Amino acid sequence: MSDNSASLHHIVVVGGGAGGLELATRLGDSVGRRGQAQVTLIDRSRTHLWKPLLHEVAAGSMDVDQHMLDYLAQARWHHFRFRLGSMSGLDRERRVVRVAPTYDEDGRLLIGEREIRYDTLVIAVGSGTNDFGTPGAQEHAISLDTPPQAERFHNRLINACIRANAQHEPLRPEQLQVAIIGAGATGVELAAELHHTTRELVAFGLEHIDAERDIRITLIEAGPRVLPALPERLSKSTEELLAKLQVQVLTGARVTAVEHDGVRIADGRKVPAELTVWAAGIKAPDFLKDIAGLETNRLNQLVVTPELRVTRDSDIFAMGDCAACAWPGREHNVPPRAQAAHQQATLLASTLRRRLAGKPARAFVYRDFGSLVSLGEYSTVGSLMGALIGGSLFIEGLFARMMYVSLYRMHLYALHGFAKVFFDTLARLITRRTEPRVKLH
Repeated sequence: MSDNSASLHHIVVVGGGAGGLELATRLGDSVGRRGQAQVTLIDRSRTHLWKPLLHEVAAGSMDVDQHMLDYLAQARWHHFRFRLGSMSGLDRERRVVRVAPTYDEDGRLLIGEREIRYDTLVIAVGSGTNDFGTPGAQEHAISLDTPPQAERFHNRLINACIRANAQHEPLRPEQLQVAIIGAGATGVELAAELHHTTRELVAFGLEHIDAERDIRITLIEAGPRVLPALPERLSKSTEELLAKLQVQVLTGARVTAVEHDGVRIADGRKVPAELTVWAAGIKAPDFLKDIAGLETNRLNQLVVTPELRVTRDSDIFAMGDCAACAWPGREHNVPPRAQAAHQQATLLASTLRRRLAGKPARAFVYRDFGSLVSLGEYSTVGSLMGALIGGSLFIEGLFARMMYVSLYRMHLYALHGFAKVFFDTLARLITRRTEPRVKLH
């Protein structure tokens, strides 16, 4: 595709997460391939990783380099353009997206500030964790919103174990202790993965550490139970398994401060911790708040119509975690889940094709297929929902694990097609047998 395409309809997708990348790929394979529109994807990173995998990267059970997807390669294979950078502003009158300057690893300017024009804009910039302004959270807690953050936590975990193994004096109270703030899916899955990988790590020659005695994981939740947004039966089953893993669970515990050696709770207790992860709450990026006069809510999410169009501009759509999309018949909006982003990407690909053909958009109808929570090597639990089973069905064990893995395969299938996913999966099964089960660096 050429930049000399002024007559083409310009579709710009900002954000290369699960939904944004799927949408750009679908549009590139249809209207981009046929020359009906020029599709451009903008993202601040050069590579993509499915966000639900970040807890595995943090725990060390996944090598991030083996699952990264290069945006430039995907763009070439699927007939869209990729532009590196972060959205910093929006001019609705001139219909341009402002992109902030990009710098290299040494702080040198790589790409200057620029503008990218659009005829149709889709904002899919996702969300980040919400620390609610808790004192010390920014300085002493690590969030798992991006691969670099997950790798940073993993490196600190490895270093903490090596340091503890080499010292001669007794361990300090917080040493080798991990506090996870937020017992939603990310927090629960990380706790289970860490229980397994820390024991694998210690087995690789760290003979002065007793994992059962020295390593403690504490899960802190302000709500009355773990997985507060999911069915109570699933929550109870998860909590029972965490108890077997000796993961300490503190519910009804509101965090008031994060310190360098632990977490303060509202009742006055302090949870010792050398490493703290903040996995509670979400909000859309701050730059979206009232951007260019568009309507946003208190979480900076763009308020959208049933067609996923923002309320104050018919040429702009929003999807995924950064969109506040009403869920008819429910008190809350469509939840921030991967299945919602996938469904919205599918609808918007059809909507934008219809838009080019002069046809009206269709309303988004969210279908909740249930929830799955992976507890690493130990178990997977979940609930399936749908008309075929007449409500909800609780599942666990191998079948639940297969369903959980299939979610990632569906994402890969949407990006690459069946053949590539099949052979890639086969290759990973072979190499998995010749590599350590935990990343050691």
